[in-house]
Amino acid sequence: MEPLVVPSPPPTFEDVRLRAFEDRDVGMVLDLATDPYVPTIGTLPLNADREQALAYLARQHDRLATGQGYSFCVADRDTDEALGGVGLWLDRLPAGRASAGYSIAPRSRGRGVAGRALTALTRFAWTVPGLHRVELRVEPWNTASVRTAEAAGYEREGLLRSHEEIGGRRVDMLLYAAVRPG
Repeated sequence: MEPLVVPSPPPTFEDVRLRAFEDRDVGMVLDLATDPYVPTIGTLPLNADREQALAYLARQHDRLATGQGYSFCVADRDTDEALGGVGLWLDRLPAGRASAGYSIAPRSRGRGVAGRALTALTRFAWTVPGLHRVELRVEPWNTASVRTAEAAGYEREGLLRSHEEIGGRRVDMLLYAAVRPG
């Protein structure tokens, strides 16, 4: 895959802006690492130290360089404070599909940030040539993530039984998707 570049201008929606991760976002990453679920679905260790958090930030840049996808820092549009992360993974782009993921640092949750970030990401997704469908997979118990998907216009398409391993056990996943408008 060819290297990707962060779009300019950056994707926005209401009060959030999606930008490249920077080392100054380490505090947000350290906060994110306190959530015991986050390490089970990504590469950030539980209770990461500063060095591990900086390594996580470097991996986000690698995703662009390798063409794997776009990994954005979710930032407050006015203050530029890092609030979380959102990504668009392009491994299935030849088939017209991509997947998305998001995580908001615990201190920034409960304000609808994830839904606005996912909306910004999805609008950006439709600028990617050949992309027609963005998919999300959500564990059924994760009602906050279900609300996020639905707030961003994703539709539930079904239940994928024993779909993947998370935290050492097989879990069901709800499949949500958005399709390119018109």
